[in-house]
Amino acid sequence: MNDPRDPWRFCGRAEELETVRAAVRGVRRGIVVAGEAGAGRSRLAAEAVAGLAHVWVTGTRGSASLPFGAFAHLLPGSAADSLSRAVRALRWVRVLVIDDAHLLDDASAALVHHLAAHGDAHLLVTVRADEPVPEAVAELWRRHVLPRLDLTPLSVHRTGELLARVLGAHVEELTVRRFHRVCGGDLRLLRELVAATREASALDRVHGVWRWRGEVPVTATLRDLVSAEIGEVDDAEREALELVAFAEPLVAGAAAAPVLERLEARGLVVIDDDLRVRLVHPLFGALLRAGAGRLRARRLAGAARPPQDVAWALSAQVAELTARAYAGDLTGLTPGAGERLAEDDAGWEQPGMADFCARRAWLARLRGEVREAVAWSGEGTRRVPGHHACSAELARAAAHIGDLRTAEEALGRCGDDASARAWVLAARGDLDGALRCALAAAGSAGHDGADDLFALHDVARLGAPELVTRRLDGLAETMRGDLAAVLAEHAAALAARDGAALDKTARRLADLGLLLHAAEAAGHAANAHRNGRAAAASLAHASALAQACQGARTPVLLGLATPRLTPRQRQITALAAAGLTNREIAQRLGLSIRTVGNQLCRAYQRLGSSDRGSLGRLIGLA
Repeated sequence: MNDPRDPWRFCGRAEELETVRAAVRGVRRGIVVAGEAGAGRSRLAAEAVAGLAHVWVTGTRGSASLPFGAFAHLLPGSAADSLSRAVRALRWVRVLVIDDAHLLDDASAALVHHLAAHGDAHLLVTVRADEPVPEAVAELWRRHVLPRLDLTPLSVHRTGELLARVLGAHVEELTVRRFHRVCGGDLRLLRELVAATREASALDRVHGVWRWRGEVPVTATLRDLVSAEIGEVDDAEREALELVAFAEPLVAGAAAAPVLERLEARGLVVIDDDLRVRLVHPLFGALLRAGAGRLRARRLAGAARPPQDVAWALSAQVAELTARAYAGDLTGLTPGAGERLAEDDAGWEQPGMADFCARRAWLARLRGEVREAVAWSGEGTRRVPGHHACSAELARAAAHIGDLRTAEEALGRCGDDASARAWVLAARGDLDGALRCALAAAGSAGHDGADDLFALHDVARLGAPELVTRRLDGLAETMRGDLAAVLAEHAAALAARDGAALDKTARRLADLGLLLHAAEAAGHAANAHRNGRAAAASLAHASALAQACQGARTPVLLGLATPRLTPRQRQITALAAAGLTNREIAQRLGLSIRTVGNQLCRAYQRLGSSDRGSLGRLIGLA
């Protein structure tokens, strides 16, 4: 449990860990940690006392019938029949952990209370929040003898942080949300499900991003955990639960009402105001579906609700996402049919699914979620290899994070897409070529409004705002929403090198949800300011925004991160960070291998490191 190599050791609860550590190592008498099963109470307690001399006591159902049963291993026979003798026998203890104190016998509970109220030891007490506890233990927090810390289920954000640490790379948001939904924030279930999905090869890493597709794999451990939660059910109840598992949400019928009422009373199903029935926990459905035989599963699945018009739902979602993007309404996206189909690995027969993935990747990139964009575009090419829009988005997103190999492979599949080629060239360090392609993309786009907006703004981002300012101003007058006006203001301020206006634009872009564009605008402001303090403030803002962009390394951000490098050194280090060898860099740039090596050596000296593996971090705004 305390193995420092265990990636689960901090339980995704860094703040709570610091609170508990302070309580057992500081001036307080200790703390009570409460949480439901799977919240990580024991793991948190073990981590909090790691490295401290401590004594560990565990309450069990077996010892609950014996006086001082949990403390039997610490008390000599003469001290096991009296509270005062037990107290004297434990005077030497300085840090005492009482795990699962809700299972203590009354004598042990009284001993814990006395030690907390009158002893010199620091106590760390854990209890189940959903179980009755002995009165003497409950009085610890009721009478303010010890503070109580309640562990709530892991949030989506904390689940994502924990998965990224455990798996060692970015985990796509869709997969994070699925793990969170299926496990309900339960750390114990999360750990088992990660192991199960990896063993079943359902969790895999594609283009550097982890994703989970397919059914929930039901292992023996998961089956035991979930079966214990369901408990004993009769034949009618199991039939009803299985029907809900295959047809969720099930419309309650009069014939099944008595059985469903029993299941609702036991907390196994929930019934909404429209009498639609759902299982209370997603893993219930996985277990019940896995346990049904083929014929039974076929019969139960036949009772499922008629499928919705998936093609229409996907088309409507694509239209909605497109409208929101051009209106500049990207601060929050509600998952719809496309996300559900991707999560369940369904919808393969729907030609509109790849189109949805491309659009969803585009929005992720606009929001600065560049690794999410890689994941979504990769999902589209997985379903339809060579899909033009998905391949182009994959090329752009991979170029944004410096993954040149993936970007170039995707560019080769999408044909002559000028916009995608522009960003691949920019990632190579060929800014002149990138600008030519961006101008070609802006020139080939339609002149009816929306299709021009982002292509024109790319020209400004790549260094020639004066060439597109007038056209962007024209779009700002005709397009609905705030975005066109803000992008036009960005180009105008960049052309005028107006630091204050660029700072304002950066804030407005961030408010609209375009974090990558906002980071670049703040970077432009840092370069434009003549006042050192103002420039430093803009650089700090750019850095904060860039850190939310999942490792984005566009030319503007790369320039801010490596101000001491020459353009040629910046170009070579970017290629080296992308994994290219000196020979490959030399061939790509038309240089000698010796020149590449010399430029890298000078860059290492200026960056203060000679570790090629850390170049990605050194040239990022971390």
